[in-house]
Amino acid sequence: MASVTGIYARAFADVVFDRRLDPARALRQMQSFAALVSESKELREVLEAPSIPAEQKRKLLDAIAKREEISREARNFMAVLMDHGRIKFLQAIVAQLEYEFDERLGFVEAEITSARDLDEGERRELEAEVRKLTGRKVRARYTRETSLLGGAVIRVGSTIYDGSVKGQLEKIREQMIRS
Repeated sequence: MASVTGIYARAFADVVFDRRLDPARALRQMQSFAALVSESKELREVLEAPSIPAEQKRKLLDAIAKREEISREARNFMAVLMDHGRIKFLQAIVAQLEYEFDERLGFVEAEITSARDLDEGERRELEAEVRKLTGRKVRARYTRETSLLGGAVIRVGSTIYDGSVKGQLEKIREQMIRS
């Protein structure tokens, strides 16, 4: 599945960047359509059914695109997914598309988990540190986990920066065991 999602996400990203479309808008449109498909079993069944003629599916797609104000490029991409039987991968393709846009725009995604809710100044400071570490713009997602006791854990890709009190105590414990 990973190669399928990557191929389609890169292809749509190529269209967006070649035509100088707004990547954020294109992503919102694809997320909107993916949410519709995910939330409606009937819609999903119609779009995936090989017994329903492609022309009927396209008419349905056109109606949805008009109602949701989806661009011609996003609508055409959805038609390609339907024609190639790839609607079942839509959620994964949209997730990969977000990653593809971030890569091309120079963003890195950071998951920041802290022991308490962080104020705006603390968030900016953490994001500035991640920017220094990665050399890229940061798109951060924040969560709270009280078991950390204090501090924060930052995950960028497969790299984890553990500045939590719990993590520091664990390191001290490991050092004591080795001594």
